Amino acid sequence: MKRIALFLATNLAIIVVLSITLRLLGVERILDESGTGLDYTSLLIFAAVFGFGGSFISLAISKWMAKMSMGVQVIEQPRSPDEQWLVETVRRQARQAGIGMPEVGIFNSPEPNAFATGMSRNNALVAVSTGLLQNMGRDEVEAVLGHEVSHVANGDMVTLALIQGVVNTFVIFLARVIGHVVDRVVFKNEEGHGPAFWITTIVAEIVLAILASIIVMWFSRRREFRADAGGAELAGREKMIHALERLRAAQGMPAQMPDQMRAFGIRGGGMAQGLKRLFMTHPPLEERIMALKAAG
Repeated sequence: MKRIALFLATNLAIIVVLSITLRLLGVERILDESGTGLDYTSLLIFAAVFGFGGSFISLAISKWMAKMSMGVQVIEQPRSPDEQWLVETVRRQARQAGIGMPEVGIFNSPEPNAFATGMSRNNALVAVSTGLLQNMGRDEVEAVLGHEVSHVANGDMVTLALIQGVVNTFVIFLARVIGHVVDRVVFKNEEGHGPAFWITTIVAEIVLAILASIIVMWFSRRREFRADAGGAELAGREKMIHALERLRAAQGMPAQMPDQMRAFGIRGGGMAQGLKRLFMTHPPLEERIMALKAAG
């Protein structure tokens, strides 16, 4: 219930902010002055504001959303030797990677997992699950932390937001162009937009968003290989390989992270075949382990 309320409140806030922005820019309308053709400049601005606006607002509140949805307890003052070790390990790795010290947190989940999020290299959060701490040794946890710190150092969150913004912009733009063409050519509506425009636009947005997500998922998979390599540099290649092997052994355990956070976790999903592989956020762990071994 809390997650649903949080989702609705976030989307409402984004809609309000973007609506005000569009009014200030004077691009509420996407038709030209005659009401018969599209004003492509206004439409592109409209699409870019919504496409990039939603993506960057989500990025800006990503730490807050992660803490709320995952129940992350940020370690302000370490209360145990394990928490002290976690903080000091992240501090050392952040210094090696040349980034600001991230916040360090723990979330309650039996699933061995971890994630990093935040709006910049110097304003990030690295969190690990209780299941990770309970099922892995310190060497393996160190490698997982190195993987997450590498995500931050590589600027993956910002790059993903930029890619998502570009994708969103073209989806919004092209969907309305397709809706306009169908409304004019097929249904012969000569002025304004009829129901056919809105129905076609919605259908086109869904189809284009599914196709465009392939690009986003491809980048998501590539960044995992880079983060594995970064974790190997920060913690040691053998430690990183052993950590991934332990994660592979836990693949039968149901995923506990919410869908909106799963792409940021180190574990990701399992194997997929055929077209499903195009929509995977993470490469199979077997491929990641092979890539590390081949780099040795």
